[in-house]
Amino acid sequence: MRALPFALAFALLAPLPGHAPQASTGCTIDAMLVFDGSASMNELSFNPTAPSRIKEARVALRQAMPDIAPFRRIGLITYGPGGKNSCSGITLRFAPHPDAASDVIADIESLHPGGLTPLAAAVTTAANVLGYRTQSGIIVLVTDGNETCGGTPCALGARLAAEARDLTVHVIGFRVAHDPFSWNSPEASGYDGETVAKCLADSTGGLFVSTNTIDELAAALRDTLGCPMLSDLPPDLSLPGRRRIPILIETIIDHEKTRIHQFERHSRQYRIAEWLADRHRTSADAVDSLAKGI
Repeated sequence: MRALPFALAFALLAPLPGHAPQASTGCTIDAMLVFDGSASMNELSFNPTAPSRIKEARVALRQAMPDIAPFRRIGLITYGPGGKNSCSGITLRFAPHPDAASDVIADIESLHPGGLTPLAAAVTTAANVLGYRTQSGIIVLVTDGNETCGGTPCALGARLAAEARDLTVHVIGFRVAHDPFSWNSPEASGYDGETVAKCLADSTGGLFVSTNTIDELAAALRDTLGCPMLSDLPPDLSLPGRRRIPILIETIIDHEKTRIHQFERHSRQYRIAEWLADRHRTSADAVDSLAKGI
């Protein structure tokens, strides 16, 4: 096959123009997971035998993160517990780094829910960690309800859209229920049955995904945090070497004159490239060259 020009590789990896909703893009873009640790995450439902939200969310993270972390640098912020008052508990657990699955899982396993929901302030913190004015970034907010600390997520979304270089905020609502504290969420009217945080996704071209089960939450995490080209390789092609693909992508971007020659037809690399081309309808030349790095 033909060699890969830099422009073609960059076009394959770059986000789509505009603010149309889309799943995670560009596997080399850093992401922050902003996770709800408020007291409501530990509440029981009307069925006293049903597990709490936090218990189910932990299971979903254990399922999803090993599929996500090999392909993207991920950081973690939790909000709710640990503050001097019920609205100040915003904790930067760690900035984005490679292979963060075990760190994310361990920190959420040890989380003791408490406090209220300062989600606008938490998302602002995540945006600053990502250097949103000068760097591309992805934020994935997981929440079970509305802003309850007087923040204005809709105004924040508009500001981020105007000021950010290239920032997408995805919002995952998990078992969202009526919030008795909506009086302290100035923008909540009109979002009955949904979290007001939806407007963060609406403003920045992100996804809003409503989830109610472990499997739905795990799937939403894969869709918003994962590498859209590579995280869902079929089992027969999911080999350890695929962890090297993000390194190859960075190499292509960093070296404008990079040329990767064709490889042997019917090899494992060729099969992966062929699958990617069919699955994502992208340039065969581009996916061939990406798969060459496995």
